[in-house]
Amino acid sequence: MNTEFARQRMVDQQIRTWNVHETSVLEAIQALPREQFVTPGFEKLAYTDTEIPLLHGQKMMRPIVEGRLLQELRLNRHHSVLEIGTGSGYLTACLAALSGSVRSIEYYQDFVDQAAHRLDDLGIENVTIECMDAMASLPDDQFDAIAVTGSVPRPDQRLLACLKPGGRMFVVTGDSPVMSAELVTRGDGGEWQATSLFETDIAPLLNVDSTPAFSF
Repeated sequence: MNTEFARQRMVDQQIRTWNVHETSVLEAIQALPREQFVTPGFEKLAYTDTEIPLLHGQKMMRPIVEGRLLQELRLNRHHSVLEIGTGSGYLTACLAALSGSVRSIEYYQDFVDQAAHRLDDLGIENVTIECMDAMASLPDDQFDAIAVTGSVPRPDQRLLACLKPGGRMFVVTGDSPVMSAELVTRGDGGEWQATSLFETDIAPLLNVDSTPAFSF
């Protein structure tokens, strides 16, 4: 497989067509070898418009969803990011390319180890990955942006509390088969606003049934 050609075609024919036009996002995706993050044996699917199976029944997001997530968070080198669900580490690498620092939490220790190894191979140093159940505990800190890689039935107040004033969170809410990708922003005065971006359907976060209800 000509990976550079496949990556360029993914950017041009998939990601751009989903209204992803931010130059920094497109350059970050173009620069990262997605095929190095997929499960061995699935390399030929790395640049296709599909979810890719991972261990433990998990999946990599479709590239178009990843592109929109990265664009909606509007990251720069001064921003700190919290990622809920490291998975393969690919989105982690994209977030790291666009921000100042990334703290990623993951339920499965083998995912933590694999992602850390992949990031180290690429020389990505502004990432900390921890093995943690996000539905049981969260970092005692606040972040400029939060990327939630699994769906939740409704926004989780604990996640919202991790946002700094002016911060943004990408999260998919609702029940399969129709869910809503949302951008949640925290105003400087502490108020919250959710904007529906598009419909999608992704797997829920592990143990998500314990998520407390919250209404805007």
